[in-house]
Amino acid sequence: MKIKPIYFTLLVLAAWISGCDRSEKITFTKSDINIIPQPRELHLQDGAFVFDKKTVFVAGEESHKIASILTSKFRTVAGWEPAITSSAPESNYVEFREDSGMDHEAYTLEVTADHIAITAAGYSGYLYGLETLRLLLPAAIESRDLQEGVTWAVPAVTINDSPEYPWRGLMLDVSRHFFPKDYVLKVIDRLAMHKMNVLHFHLVDDQGWRIEIKKYPKLTGVGAYRVDKEDMHWNARPVPDPSEKATYGGFYTQEDIREIVAYAKDKGVEVVPEIEMPAHVMSAIASYPELSCKGEPIMVPSGGVWPITDIYCAGKESTFEFLENVLAEVMELFPSRYIHVGGDEATKTNWKTCPHCQKRIKEEGLADVDELQSYFMKRMERFVSSKGRIMLGWDEILEGGLAPGATVMSWRGIEGGWEASAQGHDVVMTPVSHCYFDYYQGPQDSEPMAFNAYLPLSKVYEFDPVVDSMSVEQVAHVLGGQANLWSEYIPTTSHSEYMLYPRLNALSETLWSPKEKRDWEDFSSRVQHLFGRYDILGINYAKSAYTITADASVDANQEVTVALKTEFPDTDIRYVLNDEALDKAVKYTEPVQITETTTVKASLFENDKSVGNVFERTFTWHKGVGKKVAYTREWNKNYPGAGTSNMVNVLRGSKDFHDGQWQAWIGHDMEVVIDLENASGIRKVAVGAMENQGAGIYYPVRVEVYLSENGKSFTKAGEIQRDYAKNGSADIKDFEVDFPEQSARYVKVKVTNQGKTPLGGNTWLFVDEIVVE
Repeated sequence: MKIKPIYFTLLVLAAWISGCDRSEKITFTKSDINIIPQPRELHLQDGAFVFDKKTVFVAGEESHKIASILTSKFRTVAGWEPAITSSAPESNYVEFREDSGMDHEAYTLEVTADHIAITAAGYSGYLYGLETLRLLLPAAIESRDLQEGVTWAVPAVTINDSPEYPWRGLMLDVSRHFFPKDYVLKVIDRLAMHKMNVLHFHLVDDQGWRIEIKKYPKLTGVGAYRVDKEDMHWNARPVPDPSEKATYGGFYTQEDIREIVAYAKDKGVEVVPEIEMPAHVMSAIASYPELSCKGEPIMVPSGGVWPITDIYCAGKESTFEFLENVLAEVMELFPSRYIHVGGDEATKTNWKTCPHCQKRIKEEGLADVDELQSYFMKRMERFVSSKGRIMLGWDEILEGGLAPGATVMSWRGIEGGWEASAQGHDVVMTPVSHCYFDYYQGPQDSEPMAFNAYLPLSKVYEFDPVVDSMSVEQVAHVLGGQANLWSEYIPTTSHSEYMLYPRLNALSETLWSPKEKRDWEDFSSRVQHLFGRYDILGINYAKSAYTITADASVDANQEVTVALKTEFPDTDIRYVLNDEALDKAVKYTEPVQITETTTVKASLFENDKSVGNVFERTFTWHKGVGKKVAYTREWNKNYPGAGTSNMVNVLRGSKDFHDGQWQAWIGHDMEVVIDLENASGIRKVAVGAMENQGAGIYYPVRVEVYLSENGKSFTKAGEIQRDYAKNGSADIKDFEVDFPEQSARYVKVKVTNQGKTPLGGNTWLFVDEIVVE
């Protein structure tokens, strides 16, 4: 069952019936106004404006197209379409008014019972004023069919609004997984809805070249396709064999690009192309091997590559000729002020031995390969600048010296942005800590596969592009920020939507609204109202912020304390224990204390009904709980779990292998002995293990159980074996060894590591909780 959304509804305090006089009073309260991002100034007055079939829009040449966005919606949902005229009647109209003295993205919105006025300097301001008006209308305005019995009223308000930052962006990676043009157009629609104005279009990476270049047809003929290994984890996919057929991929024709760019312009969105260099270009090298140092044929990789050593040769003049020709075609298609050239994660191993690169270093008087990359990027910056554009790159372009006219996109944290701004360069802040939307947004056990890090909605809302330690001069160089949606783990458009929304709502407010206007509790209420609009629009938004999570701890007496919460404040959580039905759930008010095997079930409640996913976790007491455990080989220092008590402390690890509950060994087996203190009848031992092949974590290939009365001589009680199997997801499993009941005081458990991955590296063995029954 999905979460029941809180729909945007009108509070009609005076009776209203269809066809009544326009002067009939409708009253709104502040809780009816749920605009995201929060306007700079908003004043609510009495009364409302009601749209009807006689309403007209008064628009000039520049605002006519914007007016049609809303008039066409009325045609669909109301069955009538307001006319667009050039002069205002006495009342019942929406007018676009020009004020050339305003900032280009600022607007004012004045709503009275007689008319609505949107005032702005030009196109962008008109557009954002209209998007705010759209959010004041009932959510039914987003429907795709006729809506009966809806009063199309908006509250009487005065809004003065403008953005805090000029760069409010989203990076969409279409290289790792290709998304069709129609989806890109939908993303642009939603950027405009959230008053965001930049689509950073990641068109090139190792796993696919996605833009047609007329001069180099192999870039799409070869580079746009890879061998389909979608059944395997992204980081566990083998190097494709040249005999395998490349069938997965796609690309945008130049006509597609022109359509996307034109559509974005109408939505106030600047499309910034990214053409990676000198690394993340194996798709180009697979197409034209001579672009690399070695010149050897390679395949477009089917999955993750690390380190990235197949990069452009910086010593060959032909490399720069190729890149200038590519960028020349790109700049014809994209009128953007900025051209993104990547510059990140280049492993320069081949440059160190390449005669062409070494010759370049000597001739240019460079110190090393880092300065060679600086030479590379500075040369490309001169070319981009010569075309009247601004070169943009990831913060690695700082290494070895920054090109004079470059703008830096700081992703590895805030340091790159701080340094670039101190040098007088403009920066776009997009740190992994707050802006990487390929990270999990809820507990991994309840979320689709994502990059193994955590970025919940509330943390996105904490983002601030400006660093406290920046000087006034540095702050002036901060253009804004953006979200990055890398698509290694995102194979479908539906999954892409899930990762974007509602986190994009939170980011839009951090980049548009003044800091003093932002409040998490207030935002939480407004965003939940917006979910109703998302439902009507068919957006597959994540409901992760509603997910109930548990913080569990155990004390020295083996008493477990379970604290329940959701991300949103003031949610109604109710719970039951063991086999009780949820209709008998009691309201959660304080942590639950557990001293015996217990199943905790909890749910959100709305109007006294259970909604959303039910949280359920069993805490199992067994004969080994709290007993001493001796290790033949100590765990890896990076994954100590809870130390020597970890395997018998009741608490269980999640799919997040950084959660502090797992113990791990790399390339080694695990062997432990549990001292039960007294002899007891034992019939089963279960060992909890994790598998996440992309992270090098593999299930054991064997689990053996030995029993002893004296701790010296052990007898094998049983074992299970398993063979390696491809697994594209992260999973947890209990490996159970059953045997006829025997009396023993000591239990020895041997867990055999797989040893090597299919790609040849050492495997991790992750274990948590050994259950003795």
